[in-house]
Amino acid sequence: MQPQPPLPAPSEAALEHSRALTELIHGEISVAGGWISFERYMRLALYAPVMGYYSGGAAKFGQEGDFVTAPEISPLFGRTVARQARQILEWAGDGSGILEFGAGTGKLALDLLVELEKLGCLPQQYFILEVSAELQQRQRHLLEQFAPHLAPRVHWLKRLPEQFVGLILANEVLDAMPVHLVVWRSNELLERGVSSAGNEFIWSERPLAEGALFEAARELTDGICSGGDEGEYVSEICLEAQGFIASLGKMLQRGAILLIDYGFGRDEYYHLQRRQGTLMCHYRHHAHDNPFYLPGLQDITSHVDFSAVASSGTEVGLELLGYTTQAHFLINCGITEILAETPAANTRDYLPLANRVQKLVSPAEMGELFKVMILGKGIHSNHPPLVGFTGGDKSRLL
Repeated sequence: MQPQPPLPAPSEAALEHSRALTELIHGEISVAGGWISFERYMRLALYAPVMGYYSGGAAKFGQEGDFVTAPEISPLFGRTVARQARQILEWAGDGSGILEFGAGTGKLALDLLVELEKLGCLPQQYFILEVSAELQQRQRHLLEQFAPHLAPRVHWLKRLPEQFVGLILANEVLDAMPVHLVVWRSNELLERGVSSAGNEFIWSERPLAEGALFEAARELTDGICSGGDEGEYVSEICLEAQGFIASLGKMLQRGAILLIDYGFGRDEYYHLQRRQGTLMCHYRHHAHDNPFYLPGLQDITSHVDFSAVASSGTEVGLELLGYTTQAHFLINCGITEILAETPAANTRDYLPLANRVQKLVSPAEMGELFKVMILGKGIHSNHPPLVGFTGGDKSRLL
């Protein structure tokens, strides 16, 4: 862990919120005998009822929050994704809708619906599954304010439907799922968890026992240890993401799952360059690697192992339809053509749009680190290529 950088001071009310969550986590550690997995710590820090980061009411997105997502950067993101959504909805046929997970402020839902209406492919229903009551309220308000005629199509769910036909969408959802931390050290496999030391949280390790996590870690061992370095290697394994994809695969009758997130294929993910893992925290637009800082007030994320995601999908009958960088996906779907609808001579409007598009597609920004994957089911084998993967498909890297 790197030294904690100077970060903006929270308000006293925010500190009280964090102290209450900290006390709850210490209590759980005590009840558990002095140790909990990092997966359990991360779950409590992010999702504990009322107190967790995503369960509380503090601003998370945009300039007033802790980070900015692609839909917040530019409406052109949602408009471009709509081109791919249209193709999937047309393939899925009658009765198809859209189901979005973790819709944030609702900006992506708004931009998608408005653009799909222009494209003549508006779904009858748009479902949102959102764990935060505060974010549900913000999503509803945004839609009612800017597209009141479309708002009645949007419905909020508390749980997964038993069956679904159409497009399932998850933008920056997998990275916020709780992960286990595994340590490969010499011939040992350890799980790194959390213990209490007074009022502080400290790292604490235990031998990794039999079970799903042990099997997943053991499967990775040869690749991780083949680099010839006998030192310690620490990384994340997200069993929840794998289970999530398996659940979606069983639920989806016909259509596709569109996943957008930052991550790598397995060989890149578990490369020696990332021997300390990919765990990252976001607080007031500052990124750092201390997950024990102000629990409940900061986001905790890890990169996505897209190879594991693809494997989980194929095991339940999903087909990998495409995997590429966000830059290739957006360009294939026509983001530059949409940008060109604003004349370059109109510099007041064009330049801000162009700058934001650059942020979405530049290799130095989001263009290369963010990946796009589509898993499908029930799509006719003779379908034309997915518009977002006509060039730059990287499925071979999984």
